[in-house]
Amino acid sequence: MSLHDTDMTLDPTAIEPDLEREARRLLSAIEREGLDARLIGGMAILLLAGPRLHPRFAREIQDLDFVITKKHRRGTEQLLTAAGYVPETQFNALNGARRLLFFDETHGRQIDVFVDRFEMCHELPLTERLTRLPQTLPAAEVLMTKLQIVQLNAKDRSDLYAILHSHEVADHDEQAINLERITALTAEDWGLQRTFEINLDRLSAALADAALDDESRDVIAGRIEVLAAAIEAAPKSRRWKLRARVGERKRWYEEPEEVDRDRDG
Repeated sequence: MSLHDTDMTLDPTAIEPDLEREARRLLSAIEREGLDARLIGGMAILLLAGPRLHPRFAREIQDLDFVITKKHRRGTEQLLTAAGYVPETQFNALNGARRLLFFDETHGRQIDVFVDRFEMCHELPLTERLTRLPQTLPAAEVLMTKLQIVQLNAKDRSDLYAILHSHEVADHDEQAINLERITALTAEDWGLQRTFEINLDRLSAALADAALDDESRDVIAGRIEVLAAAIEAAPKSRRWKLRARVGERKRWYEEPEEVDRDRDG
């Protein structure tokens, strides 16, 4: 379905100055069009956490990040263009099979669209569970897109704490981080597991200096421990075991190329 097949129109001059309101405007249009597109990144965390978001982790979000299916790439491009966003023509022509960029020139904001898979330091198969929730990917996937970053910055660490504080670790997706989903991926990919382990250790170590009350700190620490223990205990595939023999003698992650403007999604 395309915008031209429905009566729905989007005013290209109606981009909201407030990014959360703008995200909801786009999500409403995505739902009306029946497009398989969901948020990740900072806005996804804000929407997933809702009133459970700890004030300590509230921050200004400057950009939006979506994951879409290849089937709905054209429909998503049409929708964003009709909504007032300017495509990065050259980048999209070269990389459109896996990633698209659009800009809100009025407010200096960016939309990053990942097509079918998320490829940064590691590759994550996100579209397998894309439509589990109506607006965002499940918390497990949103957490993994942050946890796969080899060089965590303060914003990434805060976002990870926000998810871990607002979501229990369980074997389902209902206001929870789905442990089965995470261990299913790490048990097949030694490199992914290694990066997760390193970052969980970093998160644990940095908790002592976090400006949190003891109860919140204990909640996050407990969930990190549960997650780390489950990742370690999960039965590993033959592929995992073969790669583990090489270990850190060979780099296990990619160094993503910065292709966009100053972003903070």
